[in-house]
Amino acid sequence: MTRRDLLAYLPGLTLLLFLAPVAAGLIGTWLPAFGYFPALEGHGFSLLPWQMLLAHPGLPESLRLTLLSGFLATLTSFLLTIVFLAACHGGRIILAIRGLMAPLLAVPHAAMALGLAFLIAPSGWLVRLVSPWATGWDLPPDVASLPDPNGLALTLGLVMKELPFLLLMTLSALEHSRADERLAIARSLGYGPVMAWMKTVLPAVYRQIRLPIYAVLAYSLSVVDMAMILAPLSPPPLAVQVFRWFNDPDLTMRFVAAAGAVLQLLVVVAAIALWRLGEILAARLGRAWIAGGRRGGKGRALRVLVKAAIQTLVVLAAAGLLAMALWSVTRRWRYPDALPSSLSLDIWSRLGNDIVWTTGTTLISGLAAAFIALALVLGCLENEQRRGLTISTRALWLLYAPLLVPQVAFLFGSQVLSIQIGIDATWIALVWSHLLFVLPYVFLSLEDSYRALDERYSRTALCLGASPNRVFWRVKLPMLLRPVLFATAVGFAVSVTQYLPTLFAGGGRFVTLTTEAVSLSAGGDRRVMGVFAFLQAALPLAAFAAALALPKRLARSRALREQRA
Repeated sequence: MTRRDLLAYLPGLTLLLFLAPVAAGLIGTWLPAFGYFPALEGHGFSLLPWQMLLAHPGLPESLRLTLLSGFLATLTSFLLTIVFLAACHGGRIILAIRGLMAPLLAVPHAAMALGLAFLIAPSGWLVRLVSPWATGWDLPPDVASLPDPNGLALTLGLVMKELPFLLLMTLSALEHSRADERLAIARSLGYGPVMAWMKTVLPAVYRQIRLPIYAVLAYSLSVVDMAMILAPLSPPPLAVQVFRWFNDPDLTMRFVAAAGAVLQLLVVVAAIALWRLGEILAARLGRAWIAGGRRGGKGRALRVLVKAAIQTLVVLAAAGLLAMALWSVTRRWRYPDALPSSLSLDIWSRLGNDIVWTTGTTLISGLAAAFIALALVLGCLENEQRRGLTISTRALWLLYAPLLVPQVAFLFGSQVLSIQIGIDATWIALVWSHLLFVLPYVFLSLEDSYRALDERYSRTALCLGASPNRVFWRVKLPMLLRPVLFATAVGFAVSVTQYLPTLFAGGGRFVTLTTEAVSLSAGGDRRVMGVFAFLQAALPLAAFAAALALPKRLARSRALREQRA
């Protein structure tokens, strides 16, 4: 069999590695949800798990928190993204914010949640900065700011994490929508800048960002790690409650947990369907609005407001990271002091062994998942170009499958599959579980750059006698070094964030920075939390810094060699 034939089989192998655990996981979750789980003496089908689930007294409140925080976070992130781009299109602030979004996207969800908790807690940094001189609070106020009963802290944390993703996805879509031409025509007809963008660019862009929006909605409705830090825990959102049931010492609760996982999936499916109905309604109303002829004004007030909102979110994220760094080197920080009274590295030295082992596990699993995903994505994209293929909408849905399906809805079933094939609680299971979520982001990060590469370079090399494989290694990869490194950094960052996959696939034998940070968030020493949260944020940021610096360094080295020659 030739190498070309092997390359042709790579997309199928990728889909198998990618979708088989999801499909098997869904089956392995649905069967126990209806009473069938022979390992726990469930030899027949029954509705008892659903009866126990629906009888749980905290279920209505869990569903309310889930729906409120999920829809509010998604809608807020979407509106901020669209209004910001409409009001500031073509301005310098777009470039500045775009440069800040990538580092914010790299910060893991749990680290962002812990940083936000350090800020908005009753004894958090924001209260300390205004106490007691402005508030008179000599003691932390008795205010339910964290967690609040409506999950607004969780909503804010989700917006801080999902806004960068939606903004970068929308900016990428703008490059393929001829936005400048559309705006020029609309402005020549007398439309204001914001109105012109909304009426001519948004309809073309939205079709390209529909799946990312669905992914944000699905994640916001089923997030666990951020909810464990920022949301109420009695009762918690549905996903956290399901996770608790899976970990209950009473093994019969696995049946209730499976039913809850199925309910979580149904909630996400219903939410996406409801969002889709909203799209259809908005499209019908939008046609009449577009035809109405309203030109709109300059949009200066809107521009000021949306700039302030985006900048506030960026400042909050940066302040949260700074608070984590301060707590990690704090010896004493009494309330209401605005800054620590003394600093020390004692906590780092005391946690030395734990830090080394936890960081090592995070690095190994993250790099392994990122490099495997990169190899698969590069092979699929190269096969696509050699055979003149184009990715279909159906293929995009398959690519987004692990992002659209709630993790709690299939990871338990995937764990059952791992046990059956004998890889449970092994490195293979850990990396494979991370790969499910790393691969889509690596593909999304690399596909545009790979397809945009000028084909004339490859054709010239082929005409000079180079083989397709030689063209790939000697021409394409060197020219795509920056986007390849960026995609690898994205994959590594995504792997670092994985909480539930690490717990389910690792069987409790693997401790990463994320699992340790989330477990410490339930209480204990803020200094210890600061150490692990800071490291969790620092590793992805270091990966992005390396991805940006390495191409420049290699270019300088190449230039020096050429000068010496």
